[in-house]
Amino acid sequence: MSLSVGIVGLPNVGKSTLFNALTKKQVEASNYPFCTIDPNVGVVKVPDERLDKIAEVSKPEKVIPTFVEFYDIAGLVKGANQGEGLGNQFLSHIRECDAICEVIREFKSSNIIHVDGKIDPKNDKEVIDTELMLADLATVIKRLGKETKTSRSGDKEAVKTRDVLEKIKNNLEEGVPVRSVELEKEEKKIIKTLNLLTDKPIIYILNIDDSNSGEIEGLENVVKLNAKQEQEIASLGEEEQEEFIKELGLERSGLDRLIKACYDLLGLITFFTTGKDETRAWTVTRGSSAPEAGGKIHTDIKEGFIRAEVVAWQDFIDARGEALAREKGLIKTEGKDYIIKDGDICHFLHNK
Repeated sequence: MSLSVGIVGLPNVGKSTLFNALTKKQVEASNYPFCTIDPNVGVVKVPDERLDKIAEVSKPEKVIPTFVEFYDIAGLVKGANQGEGLGNQFLSHIRECDAICEVIREFKSSNIIHVDGKIDPKNDKEVIDTELMLADLATVIKRLGKETKTSRSGDKEAVKTRDVLEKIKNNLEEGVPVRSVELEKEEKKIIKTLNLLTDKPIIYILNIDDSNSGEIEGLENVVKLNAKQEQEIASLGEEEQEEFIKELGLERSGLDRLIKACYDLLGLITFFTTGKDETRAWTVTRGSSAPEAGGKIHTDIKEGFIRAEVVAWQDFIDARGEALAREKGLIKTEGKDYIIKDGDICHFLHNK
């Protein structure tokens, strides 16, 4: 599966600097609002040392990591939901994303103008969150009018949809994002097609500098990083990056922590396939069955699934490959009910 994340925030909070660091793809990061006229999309390799270690053993012709797509959206301002700063145009670009990263500015710089003239992380968060909720409210009200009209004829599905939209509308008007509304499984299914912005999982990126550690009271899913510093790290070679990160006293870069946080937020895990031709990482939702995981490789595997041969990645490394792992009984034969574990190396057998 392809994971896509939309990066949002006020102008001049460090979104494009973060995007540059993530993708090593130079996008304009000028000192004024709305400089990013079109959404910039970058495909970023997910760092995974397990993939490299598996490849060292298998010695394949190709090594293919899994990827995350990041969308850099132009800075939003108050009134974006009504088109201020071309806001609606940019909000539409993240409706298809799996998750949202909201960048909040904590760093201080007299050279980079804040759109509101002051550094106030809590206020910045409230402005963006409000704009996303107002955009959702407009979408819900529009759809609600249609479903209310249809429900008058006694259409049961329209009645169900109308009721859940009323619930969502009332909560949004009270400042409650969709993701915080208690919904039944069927209700979630009904609103899924609306691609509501505040229904998406969200990570807050607190863009700090050397003078502060950054904190917003009561905020969950926060990744603190220095976007400017991350851009400097990303410009180095891989070995130099590792040395620099150690010098900073960090275990891993802020970008690696961000990607890991995105995976955790969406409940994703990685499994592997390996052989002489290719060693590859695959992303699936935690709790996926063996046929569902096989389906990520090809639909024929899911439809014609017979069984899967599975070995834990560390066991594979310790055995120095498939032959000894099989001899030691480390490779297990699993059926369609097997739930894939993070780090599994799989070989799927199917009849299609």
